[in-house]
Amino acid sequence: MSRELREPNEKLGAVLALAGISNAGLARRVNDLGAQRGLTLRYDKTSVARWVSKGMVPQGAAPHLIAAAIGAKLGRPVPLHEIGLADADPAPEVGLGFPRDVGAAVRSATDLYRLDLAGRRGGGGIWQSLAGSFSVSAYATPASRWLISPADSSVAREAPQPPAPPPPASPSPSMPTSPSTAATASAGPASTTTTGTGTGAGTGAGVPGGSDLSPTTVVPARPVTETHRGTGPGAGPGPGHGSGQPHSPAPGAGPAPGPAPGQVPAPALPEPSPQRVGHSDVAKLREAAEDARRWDSKYGGGDWRSSMVPECLRVDATPLLLGSYSDEVGRALFGATAELTRLAGWMAFDTGQQEAAQRYYIQALRLARAAADVPLGGYVLASMSLQATYRDFADEAVDLAQAAVERNRGLATARTMSFFRLVEARAHAKAGDPQAAGAALRAAEGWLERSREGDPDPSWLGFYSYDRFAADAAECYRDLKLPRQVRRFTEQALSRPTEEYVRSHGLRLVVSAVAELESGNLDAACAQGARAVEVAGRISSARTTEYVRDLLHRLEPYGDEPRVAELRERARPLLVTPA
Repeated sequence: MSRELREPNEKLGAVLALAGISNAGLARRVNDLGAQRGLTLRYDKTSVARWVSKGMVPQGAAPHLIAAAIGAKLGRPVPLHEIGLADADPAPEVGLGFPRDVGAAVRSATDLYRLDLAGRRGGGGIWQSLAGSFSVSAYATPASRWLISPADSSVAREAPQPPAPPPPASPSPSMPTSPSTAATASAGPASTTTTGTGTGAGTGAGVPGGSDLSPTTVVPARPVTETHRGTGPGAGPGPGHGSGQPHSPAPGAGPAPGPAPGQVPAPALPEPSPQRVGHSDVAKLREAAEDARRWDSKYGGGDWRSSMVPECLRVDATPLLLGSYSDEVGRALFGATAELTRLAGWMAFDTGQQEAAQRYYIQALRLARAAADVPLGGYVLASMSLQATYRDFADEAVDLAQAAVERNRGLATARTMSFFRLVEARAHAKAGDPQAAGAALRAAEGWLERSREGDPDPSWLGFYSYDRFAADAAECYRDLKLPRQVRRFTEQALSRPTEEYVRSHGLRLVVSAVAELESGNLDAACAQGARAVEVAGRISSARTTEYVRDLLHRLEPYGDEPRVAELRERARPLLVTPA
């Protein structure tokens, strides 16, 4: 369906002319891009004519697919506003910002968590509508700002001091002063105001600077109808935090009556204090991240267990980010939340939601900066680089990986540096540069040999061993079309399969099958492919499914062979089932 506008879309027509794409050509490209994302689209040249001449706006993912199709022809990203379709984007900026201010960074991250929740409750409609909007150029500003300043100066957030009590109310001149009235007036403050619920409520004389609060001042985001434990939709009161019931009149009761003449009004109810965050709160987030890493490796990013990570960010991490904490606790909190946010991005990447992954990675990098954790920031950049490599943006992938390497010299452990150089090698190989890829691989292997048991490696690097190095080295040589080297490294990578890293084992089997095929060993290729299909069927990973799909594409010239036909039949349920 399309939404109809009043005027022709002259911007779209002009860009189509610039790109030299016909109406029929654009329709075909959009349909093909949609098919790659599991969408069935049937646009034709008449559809495109309506978009241009009548200003009709296609719904769902189509606007982003149009931009992607035109961008591929022009060789550069094409934003929606350039083709007159900016209004079609339901969330054009959410998650893409890299604010300089810490308070704004918290808002940017928590806005993304809420957007993801809305998308999941709506059947993934938001991410589907953003399909095709991934743009590697969106990483430029976050990466450069992190390189310039990888650590914020302070992240402490303290609760605001309660406002100073107003002076005692004076009795009305028209009313006689009785002893009881005078005693009431002297017993406590009088006020005719109520607790504010709008923007700026609770500010004033008790807060330095009035309404112009500093970024590190915690202002409760909700009136007294919320407890201080939860801030997101559905958040309930935590243990010992009160009932959280609103203090409001019953529906239809009308406004609460004011004080009777001569009476002193009761003081306004105070705003709830934000939660004071401690190390035990941070420890729970780190435990959640550790569990999520195991789920992802064993079951894939699309498994229901992995889908709990965005919920953890919204329900558990958000109230803590909006709480109050010392600089020390705040650094740890931002670090733990950055780990979870990167994991959410990695899982989205594994399920083919590139647009969601990009937004999570950007926010994870910003949170790592607040944590002053440079190796973690490098790990996020490495994740961005792997995504760019997977999306065929090899030059940008090299830049992202090298940024991680350069900023961590003298800071990260040997094992960490080895992984960053390995990611750089993957990017060079995708770019078709065997010399640079070989140099990066040798550096990665050298760093790995220098690592020792007992080194203070970060917990998020627990997956990285020589087996993982060998697996990625094999992928480098696959991209460089050197099957003998691929076979050498896949033998090492497949030597110790475990139930802990099921997805990695499946990916390695596909790489091995491709190497056998390129070496002329069709039987061995089909045998490894059958094992890969079996593993892929046990997990929920669109990335693994795409590897299998690529293998079958490479086998098409041998489609008449019974072994190939059998493998294709085995893979059929995998390829028709959404990951």
